[in-house]
Amino acid sequence: MIVTTEYLGNQELLKLQKTAFLASSNIATETVLQVYDWATEMRSRGDCIISGFNSKLEQDVLHFLLKGKQPVILVLARRMYKVIPKELQEALTQNRLLIVSVSNAVRQSKNTAMMRNRWICEMANRILFIGVTEQSSLYALKNALNNKQKMITL
Repeated sequence: MIVTTEYLGNQELLKLQKTAFLASSNIATETVLQVYDWATEMRSRGDCIISGFNSKLEQDVLHFLLKGKQPVILVLARRMYKVIPKELQEALTQNRLLIVSVSNAVRQSKNTAMMRNRWICEMANRILFIGVTEQSSLYALKNALNNKQKMITL
């Protein structure tokens, strides 16, 4: 399968220092609160966050970040939006959002999500994994990156 990467928004954001945020679907409540605090801090500092913003917690973080002014890179595991979601339009207009599509698939699948998450990790300077257990689809990726200097914790 030939994959073309498609960009919408400010591609200059790719040159910034980027922190990847990848969260499992099942998260402990106390961890959720820590992540909200982290997201608020990232928003205050203006750090560029790159993520698929797909899991519930990742979507919550995107919501926090969009209220700030810092740059955000949203990576889709499916083809580019035909219609930009309303909540993303203002950040796009402000030139602080880049939407990247790394798959031509109509819908996200387990394979396209894994491909997206690998792409995010390759692009990031630092990576924050949240709630990854042996049952998580992120487990293999986190283990593969485990010896790298990029990993950060809350």
